[in-house]
Amino acid sequence: MLERHIKPAANIHVATRVEVGGKLDSSGKAVLVVAWITLFLIGTDLFVVSPLLPFISQTYQVDPAAAGWMVTVFSITYAASAPLFGRLSDRKGRRGLIVFGLGLFALSNALTAYAPTYGWLIASRVLAGLSVASVTPLIYAAIGDMAPSHRKGTWLSIVVSGHLTSLWIGAPLGSFLEHAMGWRFIFGLMAVAGAVLSATHMKLWKTAPAARQASFTAGNGAAMAASVSVTFVWAISVYALYVYLGEGLYSELGASPSEIALSVTFYGIGAVIGNLISGQLTDKFGVVNISNATLLLLAAALIGLGFTFTAGDWVYLLLFLWALTGYAAFSSYQARLAAQYPLKRGTAMAWNNTALYAGITAGSFAGGYVISAFDSFILPFLSGGVALAGYVLSVILSRVRK
Repeated sequence: MLERHIKPAANIHVATRVEVGGKLDSSGKAVLVVAWITLFLIGTDLFVVSPLLPFISQTYQVDPAAAGWMVTVFSITYAASAPLFGRLSDRKGRRGLIVFGLGLFALSNALTAYAPTYGWLIASRVLAGLSVASVTPLIYAAIGDMAPSHRKGTWLSIVVSGHLTSLWIGAPLGSFLEHAMGWRFIFGLMAVAGAVLSATHMKLWKTAPAARQASFTAGNGAAMAASVSVTFVWAISVYALYVYLGEGLYSELGASPSEIALSVTFYGIGAVIGNLISGQLTDKFGVVNISNATLLLLAAALIGLGFTFTAGDWVYLLLFLWALTGYAAFSSYQARLAAQYPLKRGTAMAWNNTALYAGITAGSFAGGYVISAFDSFILPFLSGGVALAGYVLSVILSRVRK
């Protein structure tokens, strides 16, 4: 592996004093709190759409499939534009793009809230996808820039937990608010929150000093594509099953709506805990060791879930372990990429998020095919096999880099 030291790029903003005596100082705490809230808001914007689709389709008098294009155009726009923003942030800095993205987020959600026609509604979600593409991966990159070298895994896991928390708190909260205030109110509220966060980030990063010296790891587009392919495979393994989890529990166990909701709760709690634990473990044992080990454990958990998919209450424990190992694998691999591409961190995080969305799409298609052609109980075994392939790929890549 070729390494050389170069002068720091002025566009990478890194705080040099964020921990004192092993503890976070006030600036480090502020960064983590604001980043966590930002990713919680963005995650809520993504996850809240699903429970609101029936009400949105009624408002515009379109069928649910047409309303579902809100999610489709958001995902396509995000996946296509994230690498561009990542590359720009590596060259021009993170702050301006994050502030711009949150301002656009506020505008897009305001347009969603007051869209007069279905066409305007879809256009607003295109803008939302564009806005999130210039925020989420750049926050991951900025945290990777700012965190001390021995704490990168912990810092990244903390901010990722904001996004995961929105899965099991933000979306249900949105459903409650819809019942009380209507779906337009929810998007209006997120527009206001986005505007406040845009101003907050402008102040937060304003005084960030220039970057310290960092080592440059030689690499090209093909190497980065190979690196993020692990995330693509991970997403297929997780979402081929997750998208159809409710259907599988209903058809195989006869689960009631409340039991399905409880299953999602176990899953969400496991995801948050796994994510936070992975940060501590990667800082202690190394990003390569933990990212490889958690992918192997994910495969084992999914295969175990397959054997207990019809075993009553045992399924809750395996759902918890599936999410625990799955999101530990995702977070540790993100920390691995942040360490692997120190001066291309924005680009790497952006391509990783594009791989994530591409894998989610591929996984949903694969899962849909399996449940239509075979039975739902096949899905955990299929996902476990894909996760095992991701582990093999991750090990090969780690050995190649040595």
